[in-house]
Amino acid sequence: MKVIHLISGGDSGGAKTHVHSLLQNLSHTIDVTMVCFMEGPFAQEARELGIPTVVFPGHNLLRTYHTLKKMVLEEGYQIIHCHGARGNMMGALLHRATGLPVVTTVHSDYRLDYLGRPFSRLTYGTINTIALRLLDYRIGVSDAMTDLLISRGFDPDKLFTIYNGLDFTPRTPAMSREAYWKSVGLKADETSVVVGIAARLNPVKDIATLVRGFALAHQSCPNLRLLIAGDGEQMDMLKGLVRELGVAEQVCFAGWVSDTDSFYHALDINTLTSLSETFPYSLTEGARAGLPTVASRVGGVPYLIEHGVHGFLFEAGDAQALAHHLTTLARDEELRRHMGQRLYQRARQDYSLESTLQRQLSIYETILRRQARRTGRRDGALVCGAYGRGNAGDDAILEAIVTELRQVDPDLPVWVLSRNPEDTRLTYRVNSIYTFAFPKFLWRMRKTRLYINGGGSLMQDVTSHRSLWFYLFTISWAKRLGNQVMMYGCGIGPIHSPANRRRAARVLQKSVDAITLRDTLSKDELEDMGVTAPEILLSADPTVILPAAPEQAIDGILESQGIDPAGKYIGFALRPWPGFERKAQVFAAAADYAYETYGLTPVFLPIERRLDVAAARTAAQYMKAPHYILSETGSSSHTIGLFARMQAVVSMRLHALVFSAGQGVPLVGVVYDQKISSFLSYIGQDLYTELEQVTVEGLCGYIDAACRRIGDTDFLSGGVERLRRVERRNSETARKLLER
Repeated sequence: MKVIHLISGGDSGGAKTHVHSLLQNLSHTIDVTMVCFMEGPFAQEARELGIPTVVFPGHNLLRTYHTLKKMVLEEGYQIIHCHGARGNMMGALLHRATGLPVVTTVHSDYRLDYLGRPFSRLTYGTINTIALRLLDYRIGVSDAMTDLLISRGFDPDKLFTIYNGLDFTPRTPAMSREAYWKSVGLKADETSVVVGIAARLNPVKDIATLVRGFALAHQSCPNLRLLIAGDGEQMDMLKGLVRELGVAEQVCFAGWVSDTDSFYHALDINTLTSLSETFPYSLTEGARAGLPTVASRVGGVPYLIEHGVHGFLFEAGDAQALAHHLTTLARDEELRRHMGQRLYQRARQDYSLESTLQRQLSIYETILRRQARRTGRRDGALVCGAYGRGNAGDDAILEAIVTELRQVDPDLPVWVLSRNPEDTRLTYRVNSIYTFAFPKFLWRMRKTRLYINGGGSLMQDVTSHRSLWFYLFTISWAKRLGNQVMMYGCGIGPIHSPANRRRAARVLQKSVDAITLRDTLSKDELEDMGVTAPEILLSADPTVILPAAPEQAIDGILESQGIDPAGKYIGFALRPWPGFERKAQVFAAAADYAYETYGLTPVFLPIERRLDVAAARTAAQYMKAPHYILSETGSSSHTIGLFARMQAVVSMRLHALVFSAGQGVPLVGVVYDQKISSFLSYIGQDLYTELEQVTVEGLCGYIDAACRRIGDTDFLSGGVERLRRVERRNSETARKLLER
């Protein structure tokens, strides 16, 4: 593989470190050449690192263009990789002339690159903005940067993410903690909890908020100390603020620090208070030292630090919240240790230099593969379902379908119809169209190969006749416009209206190529409707393939809610439904029974938080036992991980049962819809009762039976393995349709 990199040559800071580190290490694996447009320290340091470097100085753009064009074509480069405005401009010119794929790494917000320099912003800034739109692919230097590009209309299918990698090879600090404190003048001892930051002392880093937050925390935790490494124009102002707040004895300004290993080794808590960031090296430096971090919720920070798991996040400028988090960590040494260990493990896995190199090579391979793919007019899949409405089950279905489609064909463009297309684009990195934007999605159907009616019980008229008509309309038009049509891991029915049954049967018979079903009752329903033309297969709900988040992440979530990760719990997933309020006391009594009899603390977990939290509170008001009500469960992996921590689960929600079944957790279903009983029967689970008929005695009896199955790995794992095995029919069917 042969790649040419184009960069101005005047870069500094994170961009300089990223490019030098990346190219130095890539050169050991592939053929790379860096072209700079000016001579200077950047190019000279690159040469010293062994990076093949060529400089084309001067302002004759046309001559540089022709020289580069000749070089690229004659020397057989396969990819042009650009960095910064000048590189992007030249890459855009070479794109058409060479026919090669061009990718750019976006190191910062291009709209802010020339603040305070109006002429440069008007010229270079405008040219860069245009050039970015003309290139084939873009790489954001953090998930936040990639999200920013998606929010500005860049195609998610042509975006990649990479992080500033750090070498996690173990290092031994040159100085002990005590020796380092003494060397910089920090008045601390073995009882001190040292908070630190390494940053330029300028307004964007907002060190003043750190000082104010520290001063507030110090009032209740007098053993706190603050160590500030860095220099800048705000040094005098910050020293004055420290004196004004009365913490001059507890705060030390260490100045510019070169021995970062000793600095981070001397800390107990790492901090970041910036008003704006992409993905600062100071976070991964602190992670390498195993430090819990308190950081402002900006840029790429939340992608490394999950609040309550690896540290704490606060809104930029909020000194009160910062003080609260510092106090929490200062008082709990074990919490500091746990968070620091989790952050270290996550950073080493995802943000190491090795991960960055492998990610960059993978991006190049993907670009070359897609370059060879450019044949034919039709490509991609369009997925339609009940997405973008805040339901964890529906969102998990979409995540599973997108995951499986990318396993079938990693280069397949995916489009999704969603009620919240902006959120869907950002969450799943797919193109998205508003569900009822008929002209847009019909136009897209003319270009895709596969239409998926995706998961869940979309073919029913219990909640709405109009939704059924809408899904039938999209299926019919997808076939008319040339797509293979698949209904993916779905449930069928109930469809009560005779007219609706006839309409649905007619459309499915005529327009659908394949249907994979998540339960046997749905198969019976299709047979009763006379639907025989599509290929019909029994599979499973696609969400059973989704993994639970790592144990340490779930530990952090539980701890952040005041829940002991080592405790024993029974999960309840309730939802409002006609007749539920009359049965709320039954659920409360059953929850009390589980606590009193088996020592299982009830935890109420919402699938659709807009509805389910209120249902949980309705039941909990009748309880005596201690319990927890989570207001939300987070991402699909977090939700699944939380259900996996339950000893048993009592649920009205189908996807709470699916998530739990996929993790081998004993289940009790409370049936308000036939899809609940159908699913449980299909996977061989017999513990369920109708909502209208549920009683305290009956539900407690089912809890007894579920608790007897705790630890019965043969019974539970058999059902889980069967689910995952038959679920593969979903993706296998999609693969066959795409190959037609």
